[in-house]
Amino acid sequence: MPDAASDEEVDRFIQGLVEEAEAGGYHINPDEEFTRGLVRGLLANRGRYGYISCPCRLASGNREDDLDIICPCDYRDPDIAEYAACYCALYVNAEVEAGLSAAAPVPERRPPPAERRRAKEERATAGPAPGGLNYPVWRCRVCGYLCARNEPPETCPICRVSRDRFERFM
Repeated sequence: MPDAASDEEVDRFIQGLVEEAEAGGYHINPDEEFTRGLVRGLLANRGRYGYISCPCRLASGNREDDLDIICPCDYRDPDIAEYAACYCALYVNAEVEAGLSAAAPVPERRPPPAERRRAKEERATAGPAPGGLNYPVWRCRVCGYLCARNEPPETCPICRVSRDRFERFM
């Protein structure tokens, strides 16, 4: 069992989250106690699995199977757009951050395992790039950033997730 994160580690992680969120146009939940609890969950999952999977979802322990729920998860943007917060409410919109409104409960968007496997297989067998482009087009599954090149970038220049969070864009 991973050791519980120290207050200092939680503080450092939150500071990094805030800086990254603000640089990308996102906002972190202003409820400090709530946010600290979520961060403790993220850090516990990092200790368990080696990656920061959403603390509000059941991770498999297999990074490839859990790519969609590594924070920031693939569902963050549509959740914020529709409900003012992501599923776990770590990320919120500007109105919630400013205390002008409250986030609505967010239903689970993550497809069941069989649907996730089927979608992964379809992406893997995708044909040539659309429109006769010379390079495949890669899409960041978190923020939607698109790039045309042989391989996805090491890190998304927009939201800073790793290359394994990209998929071939069809």
